[in-house]
Amino acid sequence: MTRVRFAPSPTGNLHIGGGRTALFNWLYAKARGGKFILRIEDTDKVRSKKEYLDEILDSLSWLGLSWDEIYYQSQRFSLYREYAEKLLKTKAAFREKSEKGEAIIFKVTAQEIKTNDLIRGEIEFDAKEIKDQVLIKSDGTPTYNFACVVDDAAMNITHVIRGDDHISNTPKQVLLYQALDFPIPEFAHLPLILGKEGGRLSKRTGATAISDYRKMGYLPSALVNYLLLLSWAPGDNREVIDIAEAIKLFDIKSVNKTAATFDLDKLNWLNNQYFKKEDAQKLADKIIPLLIEKNYIQKDDFDRSYIVSLVKLFQARLSTLNDFVDWADFFFVKEIKIDAEAEKKFLTKDLSREFKLFIERLEALDKFDLASIENVFRNLVKELNIEAKALIHPIRVALTGKTIGPGLFEVIYYLGKEKTKERLSKFIKKE
Repeated sequence: MTRVRFAPSPTGNLHIGGGRTALFNWLYAKARGGKFILRIEDTDKVRSKKEYLDEILDSLSWLGLSWDEIYYQSQRFSLYREYAEKLLKTKAAFREKSEKGEAIIFKVTAQEIKTNDLIRGEIEFDAKEIKDQVLIKSDGTPTYNFACVVDDAAMNITHVIRGDDHISNTPKQVLLYQALDFPIPEFAHLPLILGKEGGRLSKRTGATAISDYRKMGYLPSALVNYLLLLSWAPGDNREVIDIAEAIKLFDIKSVNKTAATFDLDKLNWLNNQYFKKEDAQKLADKIIPLLIEKNYIQKDDFDRSYIVSLVKLFQARLSTLNDFVDWADFFFVKEIKIDAEAEKKFLTKDLSREFKLFIERLEALDKFDLASIENVFRNLVKELNIEAKALIHPIRVALTGKTIGPGLFEVIYYLGKEKTKERLSKFIKKE
């Protein structure tokens, strides 16, 4: 059975690169009816923190990457010691004493090492370039490469899928597999993720944690779709792909060898594609907590159907959930902030007469619906012999503080007669 593992260290949050590695491991296991193992590499007792572990587990769960088994290296020290002692017995390793304690060192013998990487093909290494390897440090903790090999063998890992920054670890690990008479798993090294400018991904160009993207208002399905496209393609120039379909198509051998470029604009576009097809009720469930956090609505006192209606208004335009909070604020706040440039452009001319007439016509309506609001507006601009845009833009800015947004008649309908009157009245000069 195919068994893969994702092995994060809880010394920091789960970042984009780690998220992609976890996804490709999970996907490969699903595609082959195998198991996805989560191994927490928490041997560094000083740097490993519970908050990082919680964040990693939460982020994986949010992405939908459920694991079949979970292990903690901090609970397996006796196992590493046992195998280090075996290497001492076969003279493949030796003890080295120091003031801090006793380390166990593996003797590296000169030889050619070849591995067949599933993504990169055959890779050759010369062991002459490799120094003797510490297995157990003088403080009793195992080194990364040794614990990794012992665990991969003990957990029956068949395929090691990881970032190509681990290529240099491969020959060191192969030597240990051979010395311990363990079966060597197949390796696949994923290419780096670069920033748009071509350098290594930095915080500025997108190397924030998965949990940060969650806070920024990305949908997990869209982020998973985007991570998929970083080094793999479903074919036929398709970019939007459901994870269930990706499982059927995925093959680790078709992953690109060249570095992937992280493009926030592309992620925003993808997120928008998912917003467009998402159920408005489900989107409302995600947006309501953000509105409560902003004090736009009270936790136990809001009109859910009203929120859902507003979600439908903005849904096709959203790139993130936070866009809704920013763009729809005028529906919830008492005092709107008017963009200075917009005010200068559209509200410096005295429109008292036009606004007053529009308010009067709206107030006279027996039925306050979209068709009636539009009818009143169209008749008024015709009567005043002006272009529709001469009134649409100023009214929009007076009501929302912005120059863009949903259709004006929808804005008026969902604001209601009273709020519309109140906001327009502020721009009517008193006689």
